[in-house]
Amino acid sequence: MKCFGEHWGLEFSPEEIQTARANNGLLSLELELSRACNLRCIYCYAESGLPMANELTLTEINSVIEQAVDLGARKIIVLGGGEPLMYKDLFQVIDAILAKGVDADLFTNGMLITEEKARALYERNMAVVVKMNSRNPSIQDMLAGQSGAFASIEKGLAALRRAGYPDEKHTLGIETIICRQNYDEMPDLWIWAREQGIIPYVEMMTMQGRATEHPELEVSIAEIKALFEKLSIIDRERFGTNWTPHPPLAASQCARHEYSCTVTACGDVQPCPGVSVAAGNIRDNSLAEILRVSKPIQELRNIRTMIKGKCRECDFGEYCYGCRGHAYQVTGDYLAADPLCWLEKT
Repeated sequence: MKCFGEHWGLEFSPEEIQTARANNGLLSLELELSRACNLRCIYCYAESGLPMANELTLTEINSVIEQAVDLGARKIIVLGGGEPLMYKDLFQVIDAILAKGVDADLFTNGMLITEEKARALYERNMAVVVKMNSRNPSIQDMLAGQSGAFASIEKGLAALRRAGYPDEKHTLGIETIICRQNYDEMPDLWIWAREQGIIPYVEMMTMQGRATEHPELEVSIAEIKALFEKLSIIDRERFGTNWTPHPPLAASQCARHEYSCTVTACGDVQPCPGVSVAAGNIRDNSLAEILRVSKPIQELRNIRTMIKGKCRECDFGEYCYGCRGHAYQVTGDYLAADPLCWLEKT
């Protein structure tokens, strides 16, 4: 039984993270391929839909992969920015990542997963995370901005299951954004995922992109706290897993700023999708140089000593630094205390 104090949710050890930070290196990289998307999710941080005019070429993407691996990256997470399966060279990108001997994860809305693509992902030992916000068709379709989205996502999940997902070597997850419309069903969705062997990535919504146009999506801090506590009880009593509820992820934590970064579809390097500050562009400088000299990257690499406000004095500071995306989007300061955190110093 793992708990918060045992670094629940960290995919790399504290020693590995410390080494990557000290060397201005990477352990993982989040890579957007395009902003093209077949959905118009009303909470989308990237406001995806149409491709950008100046998106990276395949040659440039391969260069980013090579640079990331040279810096120590052991995993590259393909975000798409939009929908990765709309990118015509997706499997060339995946194969380029795997050829470097590093892991590759894919985040997708699942709608374009066919039997053939599911088998191709399985054969490559890809971890796949499908964006699913509701088991209610009308709610899922509304949040996705498209009628029929739920049915298409179900077909994609079924194809992944027939291909063999999930098993010991093939992780399957769902990514869920908490909002007013799906709040009440979160415990049932969580139980459904756990019982299917699917990892639920349930996270608080960052108010950026299209979400800023939809205040009706917001859920209060008190309600988020109550939900996380309920999910924690479910995990402890039904699934034998113990964790301390805290934002922004249920049953997990974020330490990505100490060892990772995001490269957007146009080549901007950001600390993460939520901290939408361009630290540089890979068309102008190498990834190594950007990591070494960028103020936001360096400050967030040292977030545990740079953080401000109540987060600086928090009893959980050794394991948690809140959500930097929340801090930046709400206050304009990525070093500020997480304004949506309910934890207090005891």
